[in-house]
Amino acid sequence: MFTKFKNIDSAFRAVRVFMMVVVVACILLCGFSLYKGYQLAAITQNKIYVLANGKILEAVAGDKKDNVAVEVRDHVKTFHTSFFTLDPDEKVIQENVTKALYLADGSARKQYENLRENNYYSNLISANISQRITVDSVEVNLSAYPYYFRCYATQKIIRTTSTLYRALVTEGYARDVSRSDNNPHGFLIERWNTLRNEDLKLETR
Repeated sequence: MFTKFKNIDSAFRAVRVFMMVVVVACILLCGFSLYKGYQLAAITQNKIYVLANGKILEAVAGDKKDNVAVEVRDHVKTFHTSFFTLDPDEKVIQENVTKALYLADGSARKQYENLRENNYYSNLISANISQRITVDSVEVNLSAYPYYFRCYATQKIIRTTSTLYRALVTEGYARDVSRSDNNPHGFLIERWNTLRNEDLKLETR
């Protein structure tokens, strides 16, 4: 009879241990499922699906800090392209310079005003000169804020009878500002300065 009681007690303990293991396993499984669910929800919230030309494209939202160097380089390139792309048309010059001045502080406006006072833009129009710029590279230092940059570019000045190539090197600092339609990268160029602007070669047309 005591043996039966011992068997029942052993069976009860075994069942109790088994049930505890099952309960703990269920709790761990539920916790893991909740964790993965929240993780998946967080990933999904950073994805946007765009319908373009009948195709669904996936866009991923990212923090600005993830691509600071890339955005600063593109901001600097956009500024230089707008500031130095000129045609013998007063309206085109004004539109391009206005776009550029949204991306920089008073240091850029000062250079623009100096060029205007020296009749640089008037001479372009009267002589039917076009100017283009190719940004070769932009170096960005992210170790200190505001971010220092140095831009290396080549100017192409197209005259009626010749084309002049000039080397242009500028430097400045980029600081964070609010994004807008006029400033999509959310940076402002400060203390912009020209380090080098000299002739490279002259080609006859």
